[in-house]
Amino acid sequence: MQGMYFDDLTVGQTAEMSRVVGAADIEAFAEVSGDNNPVHLDEAYAKTTTFGERIAHGMLSGAYISAVLGTRLPGPGAIYLSQSLRFRRPVKIGDLVVARVTVRSLDESRGHVTLDTACAVSGKTVVDGEALVIAPRRPA
Repeated sequence: MQGMYFDDLTVGQTAEMSRVVGAADIEAFAEVSGDNNPVHLDEAYAKTTTFGERIAHGMLSGAYISAVLGTRLPGPGAIYLSQSLRFRRPVKIGDLVVARVTVRSLDESRGHVTLDTACAVSGKTVVDGEALVIAPRRPA
């Protein structure tokens, strides 16, 4: 399985994926990551917070961005170098999260691709940032 080669990419190119966040997703993420913060797992505790209910881990949205980079743009074969994230709004159980990446710039000499990254719920940004990846070169 091969994703896009560096030469196939253009500035402005985008890709996205959507996922509905379920309680089971949050619980599985807590198990895998070890982040058992009660705001994610304990409804009674979460009701005492400013959110008023359980929320997803911010990094779960980050994982959705990673999924777009690794499966769609550039896709399989891409190497993730860095990611910045700003958490702007909470993601709640039942929210449809749309993760989108957009090619911002291409560094031909290094094969580096800089992408704007964002996740949105109901058209409102919940997470945004920037990713740097290496896109594979087409075999000679």
